[in-house]
Amino acid sequence: MARPRTSARTVDHPDVSQISLQQFLEALVDPVRRTVVSQLADAGKDISCGTFDVPVSLSTLTHHFNVLREAGVIRQYYVGTTKMNALRTEEMERRFPGLFAALVTAAQNEVRADR
Repeated sequence: MARPRTSARTVDHPDVSQISLQQFLEALVDPVRRTVVSQLADAGKDISCGTFDVPVSLSTLTHHFNVLREAGVIRQYYVGTTKMNALRTEEMERRFPGLFAALVTAAQNEVRADR
């Protein structure tokens, strides 16, 4: 029997115009989420969920990805069965000019100082 066709897996993302400053800032309060943002910025490319170097379980990391996605910080998409993560730099810079770049730089500096 043939397997039924399935549609492509998609991930919902909020419209950046609907994201509040408070939601955006609260997403970056947590040090694990700042580490994720720092690693994405340092990589300069999209990264799969399982390759982040963070001190939490994968299920906890999934929660952090959801918070970052819902706050507009990251975009997630599938390549086959792999979920990829990308910073929404241009969109967030338009929404909060100067703030996104400043927070990403601060996160990178914080992570580097902790090494």
